[in-house]
Amino acid sequence: MPDAQLLSPGAGASSSAKTVKLDDDAFSARFNGPLVHQSVRAEQAARRRGTASTKTRGLVSGGGAKPWRQKGTGRARAGSSRSPVWTGGGTVFGPQPRSYTFKVNRKEQRAALRSALSLHAGRGSLAVLDAGAFSAPKTSQAADLLDDWRSPQELLPALVVLAPDESGAALSFRNLDRVAVLGADDVGVSDLLAAASLLVSQAALDALTARTAKPSRGEA
Repeated sequence: MPDAQLLSPGAGASSSAKTVKLDDDAFSARFNGPLVHQSVRAEQAARRRGTASTKTRGLVSGGGAKPWRQKGTGRARAGSSRSPVWTGGGTVFGPQPRSYTFKVNRKEQRAALRSALSLHAGRGSLAVLDAGAFSAPKTSQAADLLDDWRSPQELLPALVVLAPDESGAALSFRNLDRVAVLGADDVGVSDLLAAASLLVSQAALDALTARTAKPSRGEA
């Protein structure tokens, strides 16, 4: 069964003697590259706003009158000044508002999440934070805790995952450079892969472990 180092503010190097046991199913899974890639693509696609829009010739104002008569001018025939070949005309095959999302089954999502968490657990870049020790926001205390854990070259960028009621710890970490703070329900596979190190509270660890649980029978 894998384990993770327990970090507590002010404990210094002595915190290395304390560890937390991790769930074997959630943190010892084989890394599934194609499935992780699919989940990351789905998460990034879902973040796209999809609001790019262009006007077709039917949407551009003007152009109702024929620019010149059909014959006798020596020029090419033209029916509208809003044709796509004219300056100021409509756009052909331009982007229109759309949704970029595509479905990834829950079973696949959970397997990809297990792969990302197991990657951190396997390389020792996962630690458990004693969030209750942050009774009040204190950025310097959070910075010292990270420095005691790992060197800046190994640490950053870092991801801190907390429960909703752990605001003291969240306020302490959020102002640190290249340190992101997310809730346990908001963490995606792409967030985990983008982080060089992962720091989670015990409550967030339980929530992440629950999210990786295999779906019940009949669940997509």
